[in-house]
Amino acid sequence: MYKIFFNLVFRRMDPEQAHHLAFRWIRLAVRIPVLRTFLAAALAPRFKELRTEALGLRMHGPFGLAAGFDKNAVAVDGMSMLGFDHVEIGTVTGEPQPGNPKKRLFRLVADRALINRMGFNNDGSLAVAARLASRTPVFRTVVGVNIGKTKVVPEEEAVGDYVKSAERLAPYADYLVVNVSSPNTPGLRNLQATEALRPLLSAVREAADRVVPGRRVPLLVKIAPDLADEDVDAVADLAVELGLDGIIATNTTIAREGLGLRSDPALVGETGGLSGAPLKERSLQVLRRLYARVGDRITLVGVGGIENAEDAWQRILAGATLVQGYSAFIYQGPFWGRAIHKGLAARLRTSPYATLADAVGADVTKADVTTADMNNADARKAGKTA
Repeated sequence: MYKIFFNLVFRRMDPEQAHHLAFRWIRLAVRIPVLRTFLAAALAPRFKELRTEALGLRMHGPFGLAAGFDKNAVAVDGMSMLGFDHVEIGTVTGEPQPGNPKKRLFRLVADRALINRMGFNNDGSLAVAARLASRTPVFRTVVGVNIGKTKVVPEEEAVGDYVKSAERLAPYADYLVVNVSSPNTPGLRNLQATEALRPLLSAVREAADRVVPGRRVPLLVKIAPDLADEDVDAVADLAVELGLDGIIATNTTIAREGLGLRSDPALVGETGGLSGAPLKERSLQVLRRLYARVGDRITLVGVGGIENAEDAWQRILAGATLVQGYSAFIYQGPFWGRAIHKGLAARLRTSPYATLADAVGADVTKADVTTADMNNADARKAGKTA
């Protein structure tokens, strides 16, 4: 039914206009008590076996909405109503900004993918913090807050910009994410280098602890799939060193070659971050590498190319405690969350694992871990001889 509607209505609309229309419908539906109760029962079934503890938080399940869909925290309950066990809002910047010029969102229907160069369009951390502070939750939902750099802020002043957002938003966040991996803000990805990332993460950690003294707000970093393997290892090691709570793998990719894209070359050639099905393989590779490196010392969140329950299950087996999606929601519609939950519950029941937690990382072999250990040893040796 949704596929017919998508082809007849949404596919004929500008992608960003279609997004805003769907958003309005979701926000309207959740305001009507009888309707939201009915929709939540139909679209967000709860399975006891999927209950998840991660980042010190309890969730109905492991499946969440990735950042980018609800940039301004205006539809948290609506997305929970649709079956997302946690909702990551943002990316939110220190100051409000309109983002990049339109047209800036493109559908690659043949590839079940999106290209976006939105550029962190959002209301700014002060407005979003006020919205979260005044929110009266309808559904119990874990809310993550993803923060990024304001475009006009120079790279050398990025730490202060992130700290500003952290100070304003940490009191209302169940967890915080430092986004240094969007390709749509000039210079942002340079912050993934460990020499830049270490002081940034340390400063955000200190800011969150300062403004929320009675509660540790979990802190994660979101990385790009385009990092070289050795850079993935370096981020993993830094996360452990700093006592970071988690890593989200991965953001969108700037790559186009080798992904088997079938859409119109002119469309494929649009600048911006590519998300959706073509990202699946690389995101899974990065996740496996991270888990082999860090094990269960920090929480890993798998995102990128997750379309169905099997994809989510494979991320869990590869080391993800939580999984997130976004692009497939555009193509599969409001029953997507229901299908993910039912499929995950079915896979767990027929697996050799008693709980989801037992399944986390089960497919990362001893050889993967041994290779990671050897790489660690080689890196330490190189450091001593340098």
